[in-house]
Parts: sequence; structure tokens; C-alpha cells
Amino acid sequence: MIRDAQEVLRARLPDGWRAVFDEAEDARDDKGADARLQVSGPDGRAACLSVYSRRSLQPRGVLVLRAQLQDVPPDNPMVVAPYLSFSVRERLVEAGLGFVDLTGNVRVALSTPGLFIEASGADVNPERSARPSRSLRGDKAGRIVRALIDRKEPSGVRALAAVTGVNPGYVSRIVAMLDDQALIARSGRGRIVSVDWPRLLERWSQDAPLSSRGKPTMCLEPRGLAALTLRLGTSSLHYAVTGTLAVSGLAPVAAAHLAVVYVDNAHAAVSALDLRIAERGANVMLIEPGDDWVFTGSALRNGLSAVAISQAATDLLTSPGRGPAEAEALIAWMGENERAWRG
Repeated sequence: MIRDAQEVLRARLPDGWRAVFDEAEDARDDKGADARLQVSGPDGRAACLSVYSRRSLQPRGVLVLRAQLQDVPPDNPMVVAPYLSFSVRERLVEAGLGFVDLTGNVRVALSTPGLFIEASGADVNPERSARPSRSLRGDKAGRIVRALIDRKEPSGVRALAAVTGVNPGYVSRIVAMLDDQALIARSGRGRIVSVDWPRLLERWSQDAPLSSRGKPTMCLEPRGLAALTLRLGTSSLHYAVTGTLAVSGLAPVAAAHLAVVYVDNAHAAVSALDLRIAERGANVMLIEPGDDWVFTGSALRNGLSAVAISQAATDLLTSPGRGPAEAEALIAWMGENERAWRG
């Protein structure tokens, strides 16, 4: 694997540069390095990097490796692996670790001699058997994620199961996966002590985008969204707005061009709100959610029943138009105002 990584790196070096791996026993060090890499420039100056090979690596493993190498200069270590996922590469960059994987993902940053290489390879593991077997898609996983994000108090598996109504065995498997991905941190006894909620929100939106939330019905409110919000505010429907309408006033968002509303019954909502079914030119999306949990934590905001802020944020991340940019602004607000939304 190290020799293959050498060829991947050599193919991306500028003219006149050389990279040579030394796998001899005396090339290893007391930090557990598997080899040494010497990178030399056209002027003869060279840098020697410690190489750590991994058959597989998860985000939690990056944190462990960085702690192990805390006394090593930040541009000195390099990780070599068959494949490194985007989340792992992101963690490696944050930790100041270089990397080469055999699909062509490369990052090398040296101060002396001055060299910076960043190249993209595969975004999906080519070995099917090595792909993660579990995701955050689905109603049960969504409940667990929301509970972890919204509750500031540390939780255990049984407490999460009780709050979400999800089987403790399933909760345990999801928690183990999140720990492996370094999206949560656990104590020695397994109790959750912290949650990296911004990253967890992003991961949840990737696995379970807005389109997976339930059955959509596209409609037109010919009088505009002001008329829709007025009717919603006085209706007896069981509903909750999400996306831009749910967070207006909390973070910098543009005027909504598409209202996204969770409803129990889309047919009844179309009638009560005097909407027209229209695939083209629609300005309202009604969603019958697969799970009523989307209504949990709803609150009155700007005269409308709005989903919990965490739900609105993840829905915006995969909404059309300016949704992702508005999600970034909302997440920044959430970071500055945790007391306002985390229980």
C-alpha cells in the first residue's frame, strides 16, 4: 500500500520534485510510524515526514492519531490508506495531517521546502464491502439525531430510547456509528458527554434530505405567500412551516419564494388554504411527513407554527435556491445562541 501511495504522490508532484518512501525497520519511530517519506525540491532542500498507514480510518481514529502525535510538528505526519472519506479528509486537514489515498485524494503542505498539493480522487469507497452499513436516513434515525441536537444535557442510550420511542438496540447502533464518525463523544462507560451538532446536522441532511421527509404536493397560491401565511395563521390545520418561513427574523434570510409546510393531510390543507395543485410555477410545497416527529418542538414564530430550529436548519441545507446559504447563516446564529434553542 505504501509503495502504491508513492506512485500516486509522484504523479502529482511538480517537475523537479522527488518523493521516496523508506519502509526499513529503522525508518520507524517511537510514535508508531510505518515508514518515512523524504520529499525533495529542485534546489536540493528536503523534508522528512513520518508515514502512518491505515487499512481503514474513521473520523474518531483521526482524533486518536492526532492526540498520539501531539508533540510532532503539524506538517510532519502523513496518513496513507486505500480510501479516505470526505469527513475523514476534513478531519485530517483540521488536525494538520497530510494524506494520500490510493484513489487519488492527496494533500501535502510543507513549509520547507515550500510545497502544497491538493488533489481529488474518489468520493465513494470503491470497495463495496468497506462502505458504511448504516446511515441516518429514516424516521427512527431522525428522531435520535433531533434528540441529540436539541438536548444539551448528556444522555445515555436508554434515556434516548425513552425520549424518542425507539428500540434501545437500534439507538445503541446509531450511537456507536456517530461515535465512530466523531460526531459525538462518549465517556468510558459509554454515556454521551458532547455532541458536535453542526457536523451532525450536516451529516443528517446528507443522509436524509428534505425530499426524503415525506410525500410532497406542489401547489400555487395565486395571491402570493402573504395570503398563505395569513390563512395559515387563522386555520385550524395541524401544520408546521419549515425552511425560510420558519426562521425569518432569526438569521439573515431572503424573502421566501417557496413555502414549505408539513401537514397531516395534504388534500385537506389544499382545500382549507384555497390552494391550486400546480407542478409548474408552484410557490407552496405541502409535505405529509412519514413521521409526526417533525412536529415535535414546534413553536409559534412570526404568527406561524414553525418546526424546531434544528429541523428547519437541516431542511434548508437541502432546499432549492438559496436554502443552503440560508442554512449556513442559521447555523451561525445557532452557534451564537445555543441557550435560545437547546434544552
